[in-house]
Amino acid sequence: MKHFIDIADFNPKKLNAIIKTAKQIKKNPKKFTNKCKSKTLGMIFEKESTRTRVSFNVGFKKLGGHSIELNPISMGFGKRENYQDIIRTLSQFIDILMIRNDDHNIIRNLSSLNVLPIINGLSDFSHPCQILSDLLTINEKLGNIKSQRICWVGDYNNVLRSLTELQSLYKFKLNVVIPKEILKKNKSKILKKNNTNLIVTNVINEGVKHADCVMTDAWVSMGEKSTKKKYFKNYQVNSDIMKNASKEAIFMHCLPAHRNEEVSSDLLDSNKSVVWEQARNRMFVQQAIILDLL
Repeated sequence: MKHFIDIADFNPKKLNAIIKTAKQIKKNPKKFTNKCKSKTLGMIFEKESTRTRVSFNVGFKKLGGHSIELNPISMGFGKRENYQDIIRTLSQFIDILMIRNDDHNIIRNLSSLNVLPIINGLSDFSHPCQILSDLLTINEKLGNIKSQRICWVGDYNNVLRSLTELQSLYKFKLNVVIPKEILKKNKSKILKKNNTNLIVTNVINEGVKHADCVMTDAWVSMGEKSTKKKYFKNYQVNSDIMKNASKEAIFMHCLPAHRNEEVSSDLLDSNKSVVWEQARNRMFVQQAIILDLL
């Protein structure tokens, strides 16, 4: 039984194969319209969602399948009935399940039952679908990621953890820019032994320098209660900051964006920004993940 839980669970060969399929779907979607005929995708959202909800729903239907959104509250997910029994029940009706929640351990535990393929649509720990689709976007816009310098500006969060897992596999140059108050708590978690291509700093101009791609995300993750936003006042990615990057550098954001907080509105709408193509690529990569699992 195969699942898609974390980037670190895979090797570059497998991830490259998924990206190759995603490109094929994007180029010729009609060839894939019956690949999931008579199949059903279940989706459980315990967190708000726009891109994940729409991209999985529309993407699976474009593969010829059916999708059903399962409301965790009306199901009593983990309350009226324990998680494991609900998953075993769902496996009698659906073929694959996507979960978006706030507890990575639950996703891991449920996948270990091996009763149906499970996809991590986002958890408190990681966001593998986002980062794999970002790999596709970088590949399309810049070329082989191994030749690129990527810069992350922001919090130590689920997206960054998936990004560092990708860097560990592909060994591309990654500069991580985090405020010193957050960095001192998490530096040892980010830095791995014998990984000279991964640099961590609290100086934004230093981190962005010569970057081919600059990424950011919300300063405070969705649903997170924190006062740490005050540490980020000098960490907005804007047109002036982008002048430190390479001339042809692109800007990426997994969205939703908080305009004029982590990113200036003019940069988000500029020709350096690829955020809408980035969002669109979620569907193609997730379709490819689904085809690999079924």
